[in-house]
Amino acid sequence: MPELPEVEVVRRGLERWVAGRIVEAVEVLHPRAVRRHPGGGADFAARLRGETVGVPQRRGKYLWLPLEGRDLSVLGHLGMSGQLLVQPEGAPDEKHLRIRVRFTDSGSGSATGAAGTELRFVDQRTFGGLSLHENTADGLPDVIAHIARDPLDPLFDEVAYHLALRARRTTVKRALLDQSLISGVGNIYADEALWRARLHYERPTANLTRPRSTELLGHVRDVMNAALDVGGTSFDSLYVNVNGESGYFDRSLDAYGREDEPCRRCGTPMRRRPWMNRSSYFCPRCQRPPRVAS
Repeated sequence: MPELPEVEVVRRGLERWVAGRIVEAVEVLHPRAVRRHPGGGADFAARLRGETVGVPQRRGKYLWLPLEGRDLSVLGHLGMSGQLLVQPEGAPDEKHLRIRVRFTDSGSGSATGAAGTELRFVDQRTFGGLSLHENTADGLPDVIAHIARDPLDPLFDEVAYHLALRARRTTVKRALLDQSLISGVGNIYADEALWRARLHYERPTANLTRPRSTELLGHVRDVMNAALDVGGTSFDSLYVNVNGESGYFDRSLDAYGREDEPCRRCGTPMRRRPWMNRSSYFCPRCQRPPRVAS
């Protein structure tokens, strides 16, 4: 599932290509793509017709398109394989095209060169979709109001985060993946940040000092910014940006996916362990497991 850097790459592309454009028509080609919209496909299409798309927004892994002058937003659920693509009108349909959004191209805020293009939601596994929601007072779709700010948000509260970590009876990787504590971090970037911080994924949060939690946050930010610079992480063709291009950060990963390869810091073979229906990758020398009290 895409994490913060991948979703932010898509958001930036959508800002360039769809912000300020007026929706002319919406085609829902598969009912599962709007299953989170209570009114179904016909209602989704009718309610979007004539609306102007605002500047796309993101919090953590969540992406939405606010509608100008309305307290409504289109929330995008990318799931495992969802793609929001900007394509020329008349381009061949993708095999797994689920939703098509056409524009009038008369919007005053439309980007130069955007005319003649349409927005397509493509999803091979149909786990994702689009849905229309009312906004909270903060401008978030109401269904994601519980999601915490992400570490790249200038309003992220480091002190509150540290106190929450100390108060939780959990381990550090579980805390990094808890979207109500900190959003945008998934399995890949958690492993990368923990490797950089020399912390084992099972380290209890209760004994993390303020300097150590601050250091870890710094590594989370660094790894995400590095991924953003190269378009995110792509392991196959299912994650692409709005132009269908893949990211290249997978070539720079220090931990994730490197089982039995030498640690880039000490040379010890990296290990992989099953963890919460996922895998955790770590260096057994640099990231020693916590001691178990006898």
